[in-house]
Amino acid sequence: MAAITFDDFLKVDIRVGQIIAVEPFPEARKPAFKLTIDFGPEMGTKRSSAQITANYKLDELVGQRVLAVVNFPPRQIGPFMSQVLTLGVPDDNGEVMLVRPDRDVPLGGKLY
Repeated sequence: MAAITFDDFLKVDIRVGQIIAVEPFPEARKPAFKLTIDFGPEMGTKRSSAQITANYKLDELVGQRVLAVVNFPPRQIGPFMSQVLTLGVPDDNGEVMLVRPDRDVPLGGKLY
């Protein structure tokens, strides 16, 4: 992977948000959920498609804080428009585990 500069890193806007709603996404090619995430009063709510069904259930996600890239252009995923990229890392089986702060932090907080 190519090296980037610190200025390149600063172009990626990663913020903390709180999942406020989760819906199944049966139309997705790979199993996924539709997330509604609150990024606080400055940014409001955004939607995201997340392939996290292997490690998470619908009812356990509401209220969780997550990190997401908020300055990518929206992406059409089937009939759904994903506005942010919710971040995760692979577990031992290659399934997505969400990247989350380990304590409550203000919504909309920027990663640095």
